[in-house]
Amino acid sequence: MTTIALASGTAKAEIALLGAEARRWAVGGRDLLWPGDPAIWSEISPILYPVVGWTRDGARVDGRRYALGLHGFARFEPFRVEASGRDFVRLTIGDTERTRALYPFAFALALEYRLTEDSLAATIEVANPGDRAAPYACGLHPGFRWPLGDGGRDGAFVRFEKAETPEVARIAPGGLIGSGRRAVPLAGRDLPLSDALFADEAVCFLNCASRALVFHDASGASITMEFPGFAHAALWTRPGAPFLCLEAWTGHSDPEGFAGDLFEKPSMLALAPGASARHEARWAYRAA
Repeated sequence: MTTIALASGTAKAEIALLGAEARRWAVGGRDLLWPGDPAIWSEISPILYPVVGWTRDGARVDGRRYALGLHGFARFEPFRVEASGRDFVRLTIGDTERTRALYPFAFALALEYRLTEDSLAATIEVANPGDRAAPYACGLHPGFRWPLGDGGRDGAFVRFEKAETPEVARIAPGGLIGSGRRAVPLAGRDLPLSDALFADEAVCFLNCASRALVFHDASGASITMEFPGFAHAALWTRPGAPFLCLEAWTGHSDPEGFAGDLFEKPSMLALAPGASARHEARWAYRAA
């Protein structure tokens, strides 16, 4: 068994045990997640843990450097099924000799997916079974088909729940957070989508006011992302590619020049021994 199939009414989803990645979500026979393409972007909806984004030349803990790469290692780990039902699954992993070589902390990580007739919810649960505090960040990175309907990509936009500043973090070469900010063409709460918007990498709304946003396709179909358990939202695609990622993060990449410890990395959270935390997001589809 390599995937778990979920069903609710006309909705179907497939969750891979490798990386606990949602590989398919369809409503009424319409596939919503992009299928992946090694020539463009081979992943579909990777799980980000124990960091989000890049660390500058690896992570530093207690004076030692660890080769903790982009978005951490959870998406490469084989998860096991702890509980499942027709429309629900809970997948788990814990620390191993392999993970401790990259991240020297005890952890228990669970991914829960719940499917309804028009939505897919994902919850990341992080627990610290160790005897010292553990820093972490986590995120959800699903790529959706763009366009959602039968038309083209032109005319799509994202509407935020609340007013956001029309400037976002500048992404420096190598994926770090650069100095200064860059303007984006927000019109009220609406952000028109175009290839030019993503020419300078992801559009990252760090510490945003909204906890929900809606991707409106030109066909009239939409996907709403609710992310009450996350501080940051990001939009990403490769110019010309037929997908749009609606991402929810608790953390982000190192700033340029950052040389601090993993505990000092901006936006990291820390779990005390015996503590746990849950971070939930939900995507809901509405047909045209």
